[in-house]
Amino acid sequence: MFRRRRAAPDASSPAPEGSPDGGGASAAAALLAGGDSEGLPVPAATRDDEALVRAAQAGDLDAFNILVQRHERPVFNVALRLLRDVGLAEDATQDAFIRAWQNIGTFQTGSVRSWLYKIATNRAYDMLRASARRPAGSLEAEIVEIEPIWASGGQGEESPDAHALRRELSIYLERALTALPEDQRMVVMLVDVQGLDYHEVAEAMGIALGTVKSRLSRARAKIRQALADDAAARELFERYLRLEEQDAGDGAATPNAPTTERVDD
Repeated sequence: MFRRRRAAPDASSPAPEGSPDGGGASAAAALLAGGDSEGLPVPAATRDDEALVRAAQAGDLDAFNILVQRHERPVFNVALRLLRDVGLAEDATQDAFIRAWQNIGTFQTGSVRSWLYKIATNRAYDMLRASARRPAGSLEAEIVEIEPIWASGGQGEESPDAHALRRELSIYLERALTALPEDQRMVVMLVDVQGLDYHEVAEAMGIALGTVKSRLSRARAKIRQALADDAAARELFERYLRLEEQDAGDGAATPNAPTTERVDD
């Protein structure tokens, strides 16, 4: 949850407690397993987004406020990874949604979330250029104010032990993410954390589909290598994978567990 500085189109709209596009256990596992998000079915929320935009284009501010509530947290996360400053990321997020409302008529078709991310990243780059700032090299101050992306939004069936391990592992993942070149870091954020498919990322970043794939491949390899090079991180990740496998096995066995009730002939 981030602190509001200036009003979006509806200043009373609360930030969501979670996001269908957020990170958590699935984000870390997909990134480190090198999974492929291309060709996945379009989520229902994505289809709903376009209907909300159509309503907003007809003047329905409430419909736009639903979009704000649905996407402000992931948009903020993307802005934060570019700006490396919580306050500036808040401003960029607010500006992005104000600009989206002002330009709602320009949206035609496609992914609404990639359209929003494109507005937000453009605004973040504008702020960097205006202040001649370079992203900082550490997330230590930010981790105090916001929960690391890898530590939130885990799977519902995740055990308490796996959750605790993931929170420890998240610090190492954040450091590895921070060390990536900016273009690779953004692709990881959009694909492995926010859950966009390759086509959406290409649209949001204004790059070719092949470029998305190559940047993501290099970024994932660097993050895996960073964990492998750190004995503590490697041990944590191996323990986490074992617990995930154990939890998955327990969950699969539950529906077919033998009944203890007596069956009369």
